[in-house]
Amino acid sequence: MNDTQQAQGPAHWLLQGGHVIDGTGVSRFRADVRVENGRISEIGAGLELRGATTIDASGKVVAPGFIDVHTHDDQSVLSSPTMLPKISQGVTTVVVGNCGISLAPLVHPQVPSPLTLLGGSDKHVYPTMQAYAEAVEAARPAVNVAALVGHSTLRVATMDDPYRAATPAEQAKMADLMREAMAAGATGFSTGLFYDTNAAADTAEVTLLARIAAEAGGVYTSHIRDEAEDVIASLEEAFTAARDAGLPLVISHHKCAGPLNWGRSVETLARIDAARRDQPIGLDAYPYLAGSTVLRSDLVDDVIEVLVTWSEPYPAMTGRSLADIAHEWNCSQKEACERLQPGGASYFQMREDDVRRVLQYDATMIGSDGLPHDRHPHPRLWGTFPRVLGHYARELSLFPLEEAVHRMTGLSARRFKLLGRGEIAVGNHADLVVFDPDLVIDRATYEQPTLRAGGIERVMVSGTMTYEARGVTGARAGKFLRLGSRS
Repeated sequence: MNDTQQAQGPAHWLLQGGHVIDGTGVSRFRADVRVENGRISEIGAGLELRGATTIDASGKVVAPGFIDVHTHDDQSVLSSPTMLPKISQGVTTVVVGNCGISLAPLVHPQVPSPLTLLGGSDKHVYPTMQAYAEAVEAARPAVNVAALVGHSTLRVATMDDPYRAATPAEQAKMADLMREAMAAGATGFSTGLFYDTNAAADTAEVTLLARIAAEAGGVYTSHIRDEAEDVIASLEEAFTAARDAGLPLVISHHKCAGPLNWGRSVETLARIDAARRDQPIGLDAYPYLAGSTVLRSDLVDDVIEVLVTWSEPYPAMTGRSLADIAHEWNCSQKEACERLQPGGASYFQMREDDVRRVLQYDATMIGSDGLPHDRHPHPRLWGTFPRVLGHYARELSLFPLEEAVHRMTGLSARRFKLLGRGEIAVGNHADLVVFDPDLVIDRATYEQPTLRAGGIERVMVSGTMTYEARGVTGARAGKFLRLGSRS
């Protein structure tokens, strides 16, 4: 087998006898699915073999490949192109550049937090989005990549001090970088107003850059300024920027954080409902009680549990409870947090009823928000999608399996304008997953966060069989997905 064959895989597959859940939300149906030259060419019962390589999908679900709409995989798709944490879940496309943090466009030897979440200070070597797109194409990862442009990245690229308001000249430089990125095929613009590198930007600056994304037909995703006490005002700020810029909004990892705000999802979802009457709004969520980000003492309240995921000065503390570390050091948890920095942590800041309410909301997509460079990552990196399918859909009956699949395929593809993906339809790209509906489940835990999920049997990207239950096949066919392109 030569390199081209290894990259492309067999040209003709026939998935026989599976229950097709097509990504639109309609009921499953029994059918064969034919794949030729990387696309779905035929769907129906009892299709002729015609020389195809057959796959027995009897008793299994055949679904569109899952789309992880909220990732920080910008560097991971280059340095670890097999993408086992994602492909083993059935994910075939990742949206990178979330929370205002993108690898491009930025060349910088020593990036500040939170840009370090993308793998370290020496990873930002792409001056333009086009340069990053070319790097993705050269790496040929196992998954497709759609890229957002991060606001913090633009600020660090153009300002000597990203912790202050930008001057008109600096905003003009950001706008130039934004235009190049959208011309290179970026999917849209993201902010992380919660983070210090982005917090000094006002709504006018956000709107200026979002408008450039709007002109290209892109989307605006926002890690809002506050997910705790000021969550409503922060939502309103995001609504205003998106409405004034004239583009769709996605609220990132929607939650009500901290014990004082538990139960407020009733209020926040009602406000989102009202705003959706006047503008297009979606949201993403992950199916866990803990969030995960950099170590920040303002997130430590001595009430919620905090699990350290990495620490540069104290690597031995990785995987340990902050409360235990503080007790060992005979100091407060806030003091321990400060000593451990720079580092990361999982914060158990949500309540189960809020998580379920947000997952059930009809505009919610599924996104892992996994951090692949954490030494002891949050289990969402390896378990998000099977957890929704197995725990929330099958075990808790939060919604039918068809609706769960829709939240991670068709709905996501439409929101992010990923043409020809997200639905099993003739002519669409053959990004497909075969899973056992009775066995699919997450296995990753906070104690053992890198365990592969169960029940995912096969994953195909652009007609290339990339993953089987025994592991990766070695073949990779991911692409950089340019906005508006069907290729």
